[in-house]
Amino acid sequence: METGRVIKSTGSWYVVELPGERRVECRIRGKFRLEGMRTTNPVAVGDLVQVEEKEREYVIREIMPRKNYIIRKSTNLSKEAHILAANVDQALLVATVNHPVTSTVFIDRFLAGAEAYRIPVVLVFNKTDLYGEEDRALLAEWKGIYEQVGYVCLAVSAETGEGVEEVKALLAGKVTAVAGLSGVGKSSLLNRVEPGLGLKTAVISDAHDSGKHTTTFAEMFPLSGGGYVVDTPGVRSFGMVDMEKEEISHFFPEIFACAEGCRFYNCTHTHEPGCAVRAAVEAGEISASRYASYLSMLEGDGGKYR
Repeated sequence: METGRVIKSTGSWYVVELPGERRVECRIRGKFRLEGMRTTNPVAVGDLVQVEEKEREYVIREIMPRKNYIIRKSTNLSKEAHILAANVDQALLVATVNHPVTSTVFIDRFLAGAEAYRIPVVLVFNKTDLYGEEDRALLAEWKGIYEQVGYVCLAVSAETGEGVEEVKALLAGKVTAVAGLSGVGKSSLLNRVEPGLGLKTAVISDAHDSGKHTTTFAEMFPLSGGGYVVDTPGVRSFGMVDMEKEEISHFFPEIFACAEGCRFYNCTHTHEPGCAVRAAVEAGEISASRYASYLSMLEGDGGKYR
């Protein structure tokens, strides 16, 4: 048996990188389950696995314990979850304030999910070359909101190269999962960061101002500056894995910090007297959009947001 890292998944077979940069195609035999959770993909890109060669075919026998993973709930009614990437050092969320619009609700849901697994996130606002005056004002507003919380935010253009060197520097030497809605230019940005990747890109639909899926399965790519990027499939919505209601505020750092001042230890920050969080929202110290995202998650609205 040898230990390797899954670098590509198609759902039915996997490419595993073994010591010495050997790459082998593997299948799985038997059932793998994430404890307490139904998943559509038992083995994910980034997983460390033990493989065995048997009858000239490699088989994944065991998945090593994961240090973390990025996961989203399937948007059908099956309540299954899909693991986008495992064992990552950070995530890059590619967003756009226009062409197409990435809503703050989508951003906040992704950030909360990453906080739940202690995965640092860098917000990359792409397509700045297409932004008009109003778009740039909105970009400045959004950057202000997220930088105040503590997130690193970059404004980039895969088309012109603006901000690309900053992205390269952040990726060097780390395993980074790259995610975003379909159409935000994720693959174009990665091609600009690492020329030669040759990831497929697609033209934005004029009718819906949204993108087509160009990445069907997650895949891990080595970077010339060291480290790896995991290119995850573009999603049209992001359903959060079920969280206990009393836990949700823990994954909004500014709400969690402010909650120490609430009169009641189990304050939900919705109606209770002496709520420090609502006072901070009214005073403009906590973003109204972030608070609205928190409320939407608290209400358990299904999590299908763009």
